Order: sequence, then C-alpha cells, then structure tokens
Amino acid sequence: MSLPRTLKVAAALAALAVAAPALAQTSPMTPDIPATFKPVQANANYEKREVMIPMRDGVKLYTVIVLPKGVKDAPIILTRTPYNARKRAERDVSPNMLATLSQGDEVFVQDGGYIRVFQDIRGKYGSEGDYVMTRPPRGPLNATGIDHSTDAYDTIDWLVKNVAETNGRVGMIGSSYEGFTVLMALLDPHPALKAAVPMSPMVDGWKGDDWFHNGAFRQTNFDYMHRQTVQKGAGDAVPRTVHDDYDGFLRAGSAGDYAKANGLDQLPFWRKISEHPAWDSFWQEQALDLLLAKTPLKVPTMIVGSLWDQEDIYGAIHTYEAMEPKDTANDKLSIVLGPWRHSGVNYDGSSLGALKFSGDTATEFRTQVMKPFLDAQLKTAAPKADTPPVLIYETGRNRWSRMDRYPLACAKGCPTASKPLYLQAGGRLSFTAPTGPAGFEEYVADPNKPVPYLPRPVVFADGDAWKRWLVTDQRFADGRPDVLTFVSEPLTAPMRIAGAPVVNLFASTTGTDSDWVVKLIDVYPDEVPSYPEMGGFQLGVGIDIFRGRYRESLEKPTAIATGKTLAYRFDLPPANHVFLPGHRIMVQVQSSLFPLYDRNPQTFVANPFFAKPGDYKKATQRIWTGGATASSIELPIVPAL
Repeated sequence: MSLPRTLKVAAALAALAVAAPALAQTSPMTPDIPATFKPVQANANYEKREVMIPMRDGVKLYTVIVLPKGVKDAPIILTRTPYNARKRAERDVSPNMLATLSQGDEVFVQDGGYIRVFQDIRGKYGSEGDYVMTRPPRGPLNATGIDHSTDAYDTIDWLVKNVAETNGRVGMIGSSYEGFTVLMALLDPHPALKAAVPMSPMVDGWKGDDWFHNGAFRQTNFDYMHRQTVQKGAGDAVPRTVHDDYDGFLRAGSAGDYAKANGLDQLPFWRKISEHPAWDSFWQEQALDLLLAKTPLKVPTMIVGSLWDQEDIYGAIHTYEAMEPKDTANDKLSIVLGPWRHSGVNYDGSSLGALKFSGDTATEFRTQVMKPFLDAQLKTAAPKADTPPVLIYETGRNRWSRMDRYPLACAKGCPTASKPLYLQAGGRLSFTAPTGPAGFEEYVADPNKPVPYLPRPVVFADGDAWKRWLVTDQRFADGRPDVLTFVSEPLTAPMRIAGAPVVNLFASTTGTDSDWVVKLIDVYPDEVPSYPEMGGFQLGVGIDIFRGRYRESLEKPTAIATGKTLAYRFDLPPANHVFLPGHRIMVQVQSSLFPLYDRNPQTFVANPFFAKPGDYKKATQRIWTGGATASSIELPIVPAL
C-alpha cells in the first residue's frame, strides 16, 4: 500500500534531518584558515613532503623534500637556507616539478632522477631554535656544541635513513649564505655526503665578503641585517625618507649614527660588528678558509665564484687556495669562475650590464660541467665526468679557459711572475720603470663630499643597479678632481692577465687615516662599430678598497704618520681577462666609494663606526710615482693564446 503524499514528504524530510548534521557541523564562526592545508598532488609529476628533522640537541628543522613521482635509487641534492625553504621549493604553484623548483635547478629535473631538499636553518622561518647570523663553528666563539656542520650532519643522517627512494648519496649545493652552509658541512662531513658545490660562498666577512672589504664597512648591509634579524621570517629594509641613499647616509653622519637613528642598535648582530672593526679573533675564528686549510679534503668539491661578484668576491678563490694543497692528485677539488654577478650562476648568464657574452654561460656551466660532476659522484653507475681542475671564463675575449691550475701568474710561486705596471707623472701608465727622483700626483679628499660608487642618485633598493655596479662605466668618476686617473697608450697586441692584480701603492696623506680605492680598468676604443654604445667604455676589471689604519696590522690599527710616504699593498679580485688591441689600460685612485662603504673620517679615531662630525676632515693625498717609491699595479700577465 502506498503512503499518502504528505507522509512521503514527511519521510523525505526525516531522512534529510538524519543526514543534515554532517553538513551543518561547521560553525559560521569556525576560522577560515585551517591549521594545515595539504595541496592535492594527484595530477603532479612530483611529490612534496614537509618534515621536521630532529637535531642532536632536540631542535627540529623544517625541511621540504621534492621527489619525482615513482623515483627509485635516487641521490639527494640538499640546500640549507636562511631564505625560506618553503618558497625555495615553490617558484611557481604548478603540477610540474620543473616549474616548482628554482631556475638553476632545471638540471636536476629535465632528465629526472634527483630528490631535491631544502631546509630552513635553525631559528629561521619554519625551523626551531635560535638564529645566529652565519653561526660560528664550534670552538672559541661557540661553546654550544652545535653549528652548521652538526646540523648538516644530522640532517643528512636522517634523510638517508628515512627517505626510502634515495640511493644513500647526498650532494650539497647553495650560493652566498647557502654556500657558507655547504662549506660548514665540509668541516665534519657525514659519510653519505659525496659531493659539494659551494657557490659565491661567504667565507671571511672582514677581509672581502659581505660585511667589510679590508676594514672598510659595507653599508648596504644595514638593509640585510634589518631584513634578516628583526624577525624570524622576512623583514623589511630600513625605512627611507630620501630617494638618494647618498644623501641619506651623508646626512646621518657615521655608520654608527645611521644605525642608531634607524633602531639597528637594538640588533645584536650590528653590535657584534660595530664592536669588532678590526680583523681580531672574532673574525679570525670564523674565517672558513683558515678552518678548511686545517681540514682533510674528503668530499669531491666544485667551488663556484663570479668574476664580478658584488657581494662575496673573496670567498671562492680563497677557499680554493686554502683547500688546493690537499688535492694531491688534482682530481677532488675544482674551481669555476664565471662572468657573473653574485649568484649569477643560477640565472641567465648571457650578459651583465652592457657586456654580452658568448651565450648563456650560466646554463652552459650548469648543464655541461656541474651536472656531469654531480652525476658522477652521486648517481649509481654514472660515467666519470670530464671535470677540469680549473674552469674560468676569459673576459674580453668571451670564451671558457680550462686549466690545470690557477693563478697562472703571481708575485711568487706561479709559473710566471707578475709584471709591474707603473703609475707615472702626468697620468701615464707604463711597464717601464720611471727614472729620476720621486714625484707625485695629488688630490684633495673631502669626506663631506665623497666619491659615489655609482652615478647618482644611488638607490640601494634598485636591485639591477646593485647587481651590475662592478661593470658600470667608470667615466662618471674619471675627471673628478678627487680621482686620479692613469692611462696607457693603446695596446698593439692582446694582453691577458690570469690571477689577482696586486696594488703596490706608495702614498702620503695630511690626515692620520685614509681609505685607498684602486680600480683596474679596460678602456674600449672610441669607436666600437658592432656595439656603438661601448665606444670609450671604461670597464672595471678589478675594484677594491683598503683602510689605511690596517697598513701595519689587520688586528691592531695604528694612525698614519702625517705627510710620510708609506707602502700599501693589497690584492684586487681574481681575473682572467684579455685587454684587446686598440684598448687602453687605466688605473683610477680615490679615497671613497660612497655610500657602499662608510666614510673614513681621515682622522684616526678609536672606532670609525662612531666618528664624530668634527673628525671628518679634508686631506691632501699624494700618490708617489718615481724613485724608490714608484707606485705600480702588479699584473699577472701570461701569453694570450
């Protein structure tokens, strides 16, 4: 017997009532951001796992593991980063592994077979623990028993035991701070660490990497300190009230005044830096090249640097020089120097500023050199790689040079001895030593009108200008009354240098302290038919600064004797450059590169960070050009093949 229509409706409503609670359990006031959200990966060609890996002291580090779907017997490529592991593993939100990983990682995806791992270092982003900037290694500066070496060891140990798809072999790779973490892992490497590729590594923050160059402080780092240490995640840059940072820093006064005015004196890392303006034990005990010089070479390592690295130009070459004596068979350590800016190896390498190269040099390196090296060390039954001990791009001629060693020329201990190029009266340069009595060229350096390091306005937030500043046309400084310029006659044959040019400056000052900036420049012919915009271009081949108070000792500064001619000797960055026929060689000498470097007051004070307004005084600077005080640049000249 059928039920009446009203009873059928009632029965249906009752059935709905029974089902309704399942649909109505979510309250209108339930928070709409869930505690966790796991994206559906059904259509992805990779799997992503997020884990917290325990360290030996109980702190857990946030780690992202990206695996190709169905992969087996695969090596792991690990990067330990302070720059947000979650985002490092997600360039784009995409079901394709190639798109989700960073640009430089395409070599690990295109032919498959690699597991990619990113990890937040302790104290940053998703990781537990306290953050200490470039945490010093265990020793006099760090009695905790925990450093980046132990964290890398514990991480690798967990990965090879808990990632079933791996073959048990791990390679580490990373640039800049991430390059520092790679080198730290080499101090006590886990047995499963079979390959290392530190790129543009931060190695000695005082001598020539991020924080100082030869004692002169790099003020661009105020923004970095602010971003990195005001909070666990990403902070902002220091707030600005002016567009031109030249004006902003000049008006602030000393570097210490700028820090105080912007609240940076609350940051422990700034206080550490400002308390250690000299290369004392604070810097020496954490200089990785010195530490690695004492460490056995156990892991095949490819050090990668950039010839125009605007941030960490010191680390790569000095780490190589520290480790190379341990590579007795010349088959476990290699170095690559490309025509790139800082970390440029991971991006498009076909140009830098106005310079155009032979192709995408960065992709060429990643696919033709780095990938075969990593395959050979990490993949099961992979063929041996044809890895040259030294691979350096030959700038000027735009081609790669494969060598058995580097440098090819230097003052002592190289196949060829460097040759002095003399600064001469009248602004000339010559390989012929000047005759006659000592003479000089002079300029007045006014710290209240410092020489900018870029054409004004100087805007630190302009990332493109910062990336290319070392290859910026130097004509903006040439001709200034506080910049001395010395130039050669046009070359009639190609001249190649393959090593670090050495500044051998004889100078006097009416002050009691001084900075000396020296630029080695390739001057293009007035006409360059194929590239008219390069006519007369002044290309910096090597640029650096030296703070005069450290002339006698990097650890114990002393005042400069007023009016006395003294010797200043320091290296310019490594080069593998050909000055072509028709080009001229130029050397510029000045006493500031502002606001990149803090101003030297030109009065000796206990701590330049806290110089007072009255300490900043004009000084007459003399560069001596003859007799026993003939200034020169010692060039590592080798045959131009």
